Amino acid sequence: MTNTKNARIAGFTFLFYIIVGIVSMVLFSQATGGAGITEKLAGIAHHTFQLRVSILLGLLQAVCAIVLAATLYRVTCDQDSDLAMLALTFRVGEGLLGAIATRATADLLWLGTAPGPRPLDAAIVPTIGTYLLNGPNWNVGAIFFAMGSTLFSYLLLRGRSIPIPLAWLGVVASVLLLVGLPLELAGFLSGSVVSFMWIPMAAYEVPLGLWLLVKGVRTKTTW
Repeated sequence: MTNTKNARIAGFTFLFYIIVGIVSMVLFSQATGGAGITEKLAGIAHHTFQLRVSILLGLLQAVCAIVLAATLYRVTCDQDSDLAMLALTFRVGEGLLGAIATRATADLLWLGTAPGPRPLDAAIVPTIGTYLLNGPNWNVGAIFFAMGSTLFSYLLLRGRSIPIPLAWLGVVASVLLLVGLPLELAGFLSGSVVSFMWIPMAAYEVPLGLWLLVKGVRTKTTW
């Protein structure tokens, strides 16, 4: 395929990825709503459809990450094939880790719908549910995303493939996550600060998706 076709597929996938992610979060919140862990697990038993759809959407997000890896590699490989391949590897890793992460949602579904009572359920089930819902945020997939996004954004900037201000926003937003997400994983950052870190990325990826979908990429340029 030509660079233009790959760029438009990437643009559509960016937007689709974001929409699927938002829908998945909404459905997950609906399925796990409740004041305490017991209420949340009871809610899962009454909202199994939402949680099942959330699992499927999680897998779809993983596919989107891999599609973006392939299409963005094709668009940026003329600038530096080694960096583009490294970025592709990170985004593929993001997709694979995202697919594996759906196991936790499947575990929650099983925990909320498993027949009972069983011995020690009263103590064990809430403990497991608390870990799955409120345990440490294992964000390695997001870290891989930030690594790949940093490299792809740099290559798009280097090739002047998209408007320069947008490319710079992508670099800054990606580096911000690249620094902040490992700190979150290690427990140095938490709460609203982590949420705010994603705002520049959203401000970058939505316009980027629209630009690639409508305009494609500019012709090859190197520094």
